Amino acid sequence: MTLAAAHVNTGDTAWLLAATALVLLMTPGLALFYGGMVRTKSVLNMLMMSFVSIALVTVVWLAAGYSLAFGDDTFGGLIGGLKHTGMSGLGPDSVHGTVPTLLFATFQLTFAIITAALISGAVADRTKFSAWLVFVPVWTLLVYVPVTHWVWGPGGWILDKLGALDFAGGLPVEITSGASGLALCLVLGPRLGFKKDAMRPHNLPMVILGAGLLWFGWFGFNAGSALGANGLAAAAFLNTLAAGCTGLLGWLFVEQRRDGHPTTLGAASGAVAGLVAITPSCGTVSLLGALVVGLAAGVVCSYAVGWKFRLNYDDSLDVVGVHLVGGIIGTLLIGLFAEKAMTGGVEGLFYGGGLAPLGKQLVAVVVVAGYAFTVTYGLGRLLDKAMGFRASEEQEHTGLDLTVHAETAYDHGVLGHGAPVSHSLAAAGKSPTQKVESQA
Repeated sequence: MTLAAAHVNTGDTAWLLAATALVLLMTPGLALFYGGMVRTKSVLNMLMMSFVSIALVTVVWLAAGYSLAFGDDTFGGLIGGLKHTGMSGLGPDSVHGTVPTLLFATFQLTFAIITAALISGAVADRTKFSAWLVFVPVWTLLVYVPVTHWVWGPGGWILDKLGALDFAGGLPVEITSGASGLALCLVLGPRLGFKKDAMRPHNLPMVILGAGLLWFGWFGFNAGSALGANGLAAAAFLNTLAAGCTGLLGWLFVEQRRDGHPTTLGAASGAVAGLVAITPSCGTVSLLGALVVGLAAGVVCSYAVGWKFRLNYDDSLDVVGVHLVGGIIGTLLIGLFAEKAMTGGVEGLFYGGGLAPLGKQLVAVVVVAGYAFTVTYGLGRLLDKAMGFRASEEQEHTGLDLTVHAETAYDHGVLGHGAPVSHSLAAAGKSPTQKVESQA
């Protein structure tokens, strides 16, 4: 046994292996969650945007992302170095804490994957697939990697200099994806028929299944962030369950009071909102705090999803209303509900810590949201000029499944708006016997 191997804790390693698999499962779960929320004519495209993110982010993470995010700081807390480019210098005996470094790197990779995939929900039904293939790896390097270094990397300024807390990803995952989704909404513009046509989810059972898989995987996301099989992981696990429940109930309460109908989509969305909000705070607040965090997110996010109609930005699947707003709620409430028993030192305002912790959380939120929005907006504009970021009007009207992927999710003889298959193919400029060419 080597010296490095002697420092590996097998229990911690076994738990993190399981947690890594759970977090990876979240991206297919997200694909189903999003896929059920769109119309039938673009469901496969929605699934593909999440699924292809697994491959794209993995390649760029192994090439340079991990090294830049978790390598030794090289520029005043802003970015890591290139020492581990291509995962060089890391082998089976490399150790991070009590787990193999390669496992830690893979665990963090699964976070990067789902963060990029989350953005797709904001621009569903109208994104050019070839542009998405370029956007994801570039965005990962320009936005996700630096913010991750700030929050979790050695010498990162948010962690080491500012002292703000984020246990499992409110800043690098939820707020960056939400702010970036908002930026792309503005770059691409609204869908055809936005605020005019009914754009209801086509498959609510699929939505519930996707939400269930997300919830299941979220235990790995949050409890796995303890990086050990210990009491902190157990507390994060329970807090995650509790916040998801109060988020669900809070959303349903608002729907019942406001609309008179508690909905299936509301239940799924409320659970996700609670899970989003508890992500940064699951390892810093008590069970009572977790219940409040989830409830606050369920109530506030249920209203926030409607802001797009007032402010005229088309956030197709409510990434802004749930992930940006929920991430902000969870990150800020750390400043109120953080307990010394969980943090090892920092206490929130309600536990005698004063306003300073809340101020630090607020600075982190503003900087990360502003950075993610600005860089994503610029990247989106650049790609739009270079290759076009939005699908053509014809593709959007006919459906991206048929015009981009030459496939349909349901072979029932009708597609999209109820037109027969032959009519839909004709709208795409094809006869019923011709194979529709991909026009990504």
